[in-house]
Amino acid sequence: MRNLLFVAVSSLALVACGSNGADEDTDTQATAQTQPSQDYGYETYDENNLADSMASNDDAYGMGDSVASEDQDIPDSEERPIMQAQVVLDRVGFGPGVIDGKMGMSTENALNGFQEANDLEVTGQLDEATKTALSDWDSIPATRVVTIPESWFQTEYVDIPEDPEGKSKLDRMGYKSLDERLAERFHTTVDVLKMLNPGGKPAGMSGASASEASSPTSKNSPSSSSAEKTDFFTAGQQIRVPNIGNDRIEKGQIEDRNWQQTLASLGVGTDQPEVDKIVVSKAGKTLKAYKGEKLVALFTVSSGSSQFPLPIGEWDIVGEAYNPPYSYDPEVLSGGKEDGKTFKLPPGPNSPVGVVWIDLSKEHYGIHGTPDPETIGRAQSSGCVRLTNWDAARLAGMVSQSTQVIFEA
Repeated sequence: MRNLLFVAVSSLALVACGSNGADEDTDTQATAQTQPSQDYGYETYDENNLADSMASNDDAYGMGDSVASEDQDIPDSEERPIMQAQVVLDRVGFGPGVIDGKMGMSTENALNGFQEANDLEVTGQLDEATKTALSDWDSIPATRVVTIPESWFQTEYVDIPEDPEGKSKLDRMGYKSLDERLAERFHTTVDVLKMLNPGGKPAGMSGASASEASSPTSKNSPSSSSAEKTDFFTAGQQIRVPNIGNDRIEKGQIEDRNWQQTLASLGVGTDQPEVDKIVVSKAGKTLKAYKGEKLVALFTVSSGSSQFPLPIGEWDIVGEAYNPPYSYDPEVLSGGKEDGKTFKLPPGPNSPVGVVWIDLSKEHYGIHGTPDPETIGRAQSSGCVRLTNWDAARLAGMVSQSTQVIFEA
């Protein structure tokens, strides 16, 4: 099994990312495969696929023998060719970052990677040769309609303070709203979801009106704060989402039950390629993953800054920490220029290092997720290599201690 914590990382220090202690709790950590299906903490797709109930059903698109679900029977109101290319690229390992139906840097990087892997001219454009190569997936629509699980309304969403002391008092740095959680589940943004659901109804459904796209449709969600919150979406609602795939979680593949829940919440499956080498390019803002000499995955990243530059060279992977806590240390973050009180921040998708930390042999450095996926490739990273949470989780399923890591200018 690849998707395991292959080193028990007891203490990780992150230069400029802070100091991170990922402590194992051997008394409370339960293995996913020993839990009854109703106790996974979420509604599973079925007994053979432990992804959540909103997982992709590719059989419905003529890729298997199953019949389309009632949700997927609702046709979209328009064709979305760029979004369709993005969801296909995301499925085959060339991450376009946030799926928004627009050409941008991350989508161009994904196209570059797909073109390189398929011996096409590398243009970064959705040209005719690339469209032909992608045509094998023409049956995959750009979007699908899902029903938000009822349990999502029962989840406690949190207000996250700006200051580290306030954050340290939280039990978990979870999602701030159902809307935010839903956007991350489908590798997109809340604004894109609103665009796909005018008036709170899936585009293409009778009664959906683009003029009502900004009208909230839901009641307040449970929250640790007394402040009034109104989500646009609510549990039990049918909504249109980007048709991401590669999200099947095979039974028995994940030992850590909490990590399985995280993969399900990110729409990341267990069928990931084993890679021998990853190459991070500072100039290209990419992380390329190779199996032998074959490029099998590419993700856009943020890496390094003027104060904490990317450490050019070759490194080893020491271990992985899933849902790690984070130690906020002003002295480390400022490169020794400032001091102050340190705080241990709880884990969660809104942690400064996201949902996973891949520890490197270069002291204090690692590869990790982020609470701000829309900033990837655009904002500098404080020394480490930063990806979207879903791309970081996917990468964690590809690498091992034998994976070579190369950082280049």
